[in-house]
Amino acid sequence: MAPNRRLLTDTDFQEAIDKHTHVRIFRDDHMIDSNTVITRFDGRMVVTQSGVSDVSYYFRDECEFFEMKRR
Repeated sequence: MAPNRRLLTDTDFQEAIDKHTHVRIFRDDHMIDSNTVITRFDGRMVVTQSGVSDVSYYFRDECEFFEMKRR
């Protein structure tokens, strides 16, 4: 399995939610978030959470999402 798999389709995002997979998020070739879990998504937005009160919102068309390999 590749160490980082790009999430593109709704199926990819749903698998990440179901497996509680940690993801890395990039925008303009810069990592803007890491070690966070996707909690919700739709055709426009992805919602992630990395702590109890740490919730972030990202536009799908502005960012790239990569599944992180479990150790």
